[in-house]
Amino acid sequence: MPSIRFGKRSVRLPESRLLRIGIGGAFIAGGVFSFLPVLGIWMLPLGFIVLSHDFPRIRRIRRQWQVKLSRKWARLRGKAVTKPG
Repeated sequence: MPSIRFGKRSVRLPESRLLRIGIGGAFIAGGVFSFLPVLGIWMLPLGFIVLSHDFPRIRRIRRQWQVKLSRKWARLRGKAVTKPG
């Protein structure tokens, strides 16, 4: 079953590819209308994370941001980050 991990937590996604794309698209559309109550800018990254499960280009961009943010977080916490290789 497809899932996406957020830190130590894992969220299961539907097995249907079309349903995952619909959910991701709905989150992005909700993020565009962030001026309305309940909907917010927080929906944009969540939509891209859901879509990254099915689209390699979005997955690559998400992974690059994840690496950048983890390195920045480690620097802020004072830990040394080793480069893979």
